[in-house]
Amino acid sequence: MRRLAGLVADMLVTKNAYTDLFFLARRQEPMSVSAEIQWSLLPPLTMTVPQIAVAGILEPAYRVAGDSFDYALNDNILHLAVIDAMGHGLDAAAMATIVIGAYRHARRVFVSLAEKYAFMDDAISRQFGPDHFVTAQLMHVNITTGELQLVNAGHPAPLLIREGRVERQLESATTLPVGFGGEEPRIREHLLQPGGRVLCYSDGIIDEHVPGGEPFGEERLIHCVNPMGEEPSLEVRADLRQLSHTLKRERGGRTSDDATLFMIEWHGGAADHLAILD
Repeated sequence: MRRLAGLVADMLVTKNAYTDLFFLARRQEPMSVSAEIQWSLLPPLTMTVPQIAVAGILEPAYRVAGDSFDYALNDNILHLAVIDAMGHGLDAAAMATIVIGAYRHARRVFVSLAEKYAFMDDAISRQFGPDHFVTAQLMHVNITTGELQLVNAGHPAPLLIREGRVERQLESATTLPVGFGGEEPRIREHLLQPGGRVLCYSDGIIDEHVPGGEPFGEERLIHCVNPMGEEPSLEVRADLRQLSHTLKRERGGRTSDDATLFMIEWHGGAADHLAILD
């Protein structure tokens, strides 16, 4: 059954590239043009290898515009970017398209996080001028050692989760958002422990107003994350989906701004990371 399921999955992924039938079968309502652009930019929403697992979610699925994420596993380094382009609609989607394109190009040419930031910054400032910007979070994670490098350009600080509970924020030296011509960013280094998780999120999560008018805030986000430690942990994608549903319920079903959730779970080890690639 596992082999049959794997074969069917391979067929769906392959044929998905040259037909719209699978897209149409999954959709429950019409999608905006900006959302079409954003979803076409995304890598697979989940990836699992022996050393590390990642999963991401964008909200609202049918109207997302400025939020996006991208990642690639090259040798032993997981490259990750989570971005939030200012504004809404096609203008935000266009900025997100350019900044993700610039990030991918830099990732395939340069090495350092600082160079990636500079390349993205130049692309946005040249194309849109000084009155447009994109907040971003850039990471390198060594999947063998758990060493994590972080550049934070105006994004909320990621949360470090151990045994299902938030331990602390991952501190970083904040630099200017992409497009403002910031100086070379300072890179903050952290060391993950086996089983540790990192949760990245955009301000659309914490700035949403709950019934009564108050911002949802980081404390409520942490309150929603911590119960995961009281139940048997599922795989990363299932836990992230459950967290997304919990957050939406706690916010009264409201999603007035784009929101991103992206989770990393590090296990470590030196197994061949191409052996079990989902």
